[in-house]
Amino acid sequence: MAYGVAWSIRVRREGFERKPPLMGAVLNAGWLSAPDPDQWHDESMADTTHDARLAVLIDADNASAQHVERLLVEIAKYGTATVRRAYGDWTSSQLAKWKNELLEHSVQPIQQFAYTTGKNSTDSALIIDAMDLLHGGTVDGFCLVSSDSDFTRLAARIREQGLMAYGFGQMKTPKPFVAACTKFVYVENLAGKDVSAKPKAAPQVGATAASTAPKAKAKATPTLNSDKKLAKLLTEAVETSADDDGWANLGTVGSKLSKLASDFDTRTWGYAKLTDLLKAHPGYDVELRSPGDGKQKVSVVRSKPRK
Repeated sequence: MAYGVAWSIRVRREGFERKPPLMGAVLNAGWLSAPDPDQWHDESMADTTHDARLAVLIDADNASAQHVERLLVEIAKYGTATVRRAYGDWTSSQLAKWKNELLEHSVQPIQQFAYTTGKNSTDSALIIDAMDLLHGGTVDGFCLVSSDSDFTRLAARIREQGLMAYGFGQMKTPKPFVAACTKFVYVENLAGKDVSAKPKAAPQVGATAASTAPKAKAKATPTLNSDKKLAKLLTEAVETSADDDGWANLGTVGSKLSKLASDFDTRTWGYAKLTDLLKAHPGYDVELRSPGDGKQKVSVVRSKPRK
């Protein structure tokens, strides 16, 4: 309530009328609904921010036009893309493939000429616009589409302001940018039938990605079992969420995973849900249990006892 009162006082004093930004205090106050425990790739934030107003800012110099449609579908899980902008030197032939995608998906192209050879002025234009939107209070979060580490400080600044900073880029994205985002999604995990199915390279930066995504569940077990980074991440999430018997609620585990690694995504290993990944992992048991009193059954997980 203190947040709402403070905002009302500011509205009267400054003489304008606007919805308050979705700050961390508001999130903690429980304005948003709780996540569905069994819908993780990670989707903890996806299920809690459907009404969030998001600014989608695309660095066209460091993003591919072929991902735009699937990118917007992914962003729809986190909120509504009220601002859609793509930055680049549109006089360049290198960005010719973007034209149809921009028109089809109502993305506004922002022209930025290259002032000198070898210098990227697009980044500066995107950052300036982002700061204007940040202080304008018209959006609740940002979707930064780039594989460029130059946006690391911007992502961190957005988070410091209490807004959500979603990042979207290739698996080669530098670690600082990935870590600075509240949630980071690799565009390779969004690939559909119209994108060439090349083997996925190991992200140089993510704390959670395997060297390749399994093509079939039959081949997944060795990959999951030998992935030391994944094993460490799952161990930390399950153990810190477990009760005295060693069982942990799957929703709580998913929430811990998203906090431990912003780029955690079960699709990196070829699974749509966290439940599927843990069932396939040889080191974990997954069960469906009822809390009692006629409540709906929930999924729980534990590390398999050592023999």
